[in-house]
Amino acid sequence: MLCGARTLRSLSSTAPSSLFFKPKPLPSFPVKTICCSSSILPAKMTIEHIVLFKVKDNTEPSKINAMIGGLNALTSLDQVLHLSAGPIYRNRSSALNFTHMLHSRYRTKEDLAGYSAHPKHLTVVKDSVLPICEDVMAVDWVADDLDGPIVPSPGSVMRVTFLKLKEGLGDGVKGEVLGAVGAVKDYVGSIDQFSFGENFSPARAKGFSIASLSILPGSSELDALDSNEEAAKVHKEKVGDSLDSVVVVDYVIPPPQSANL
Repeated sequence: MLCGARTLRSLSSTAPSSLFFKPKPLPSFPVKTICCSSSILPAKMTIEHIVLFKVKDNTEPSKINAMIGGLNALTSLDQVLHLSAGPIYRNRSSALNFTHMLHSRYRTKEDLAGYSAHPKHLTVVKDSVLPICEDVMAVDWVADDLDGPIVPSPGSVMRVTFLKLKEGLGDGVKGEVLGAVGAVKDYVGSIDQFSFGENFSPARAKGFSIASLSILPGSSELDALDSNEEAAKVHKEKVGDSLDSVVVVDYVIPPPQSANL
């Protein structure tokens, strides 16, 4: 879902005014991002895995770098098609003030489960993530007919949106919201790649059940997205009354570097 500043005001009564501010310049990243391939995925289905981290205040930079490096090195696991981890460029959800993000892709749910249970992944979580993070949130969904490369281009901007629906809504309403989320791409021409779906891993999702991911060429396209009044109108009319809260974060894809576990 491509929530811009106007969209967020209309979608969620809980969204604070502090979410909307002038973007800062794109950062330069001293972090590692490893991409397994730039090829197009031939299969019809792709599993999207997003994890948001909130690092504790005053954590030593060396420990943060160790966490990011350890997570990025997991791209060497056989199950992983793509994996990138690093600092969040912009967090629009002050109630859930995340600082870092991981995005990875898999061919099947079984591959994602194998990655999650892999000893190397468990070691990174135990040794580098849990000691310095005070909050972690994860959402997984199936992206049908994903167009474009599995590995996003370095320097592109990724917007991730999570939606929590109001309690007591039926499956029909959820279907309407999913339909509205999927239709957003028709109103925005600057998106290189768009993915959306229903979360299938509720344990760490904090009640957020619908997710979307959009990849744009850079910050200027992101600014244009935020000012897209037509897309905002679509959301207001179709999904605004159904939402309890919204999480939106922006993430810049860093340049790839080699790393080994």
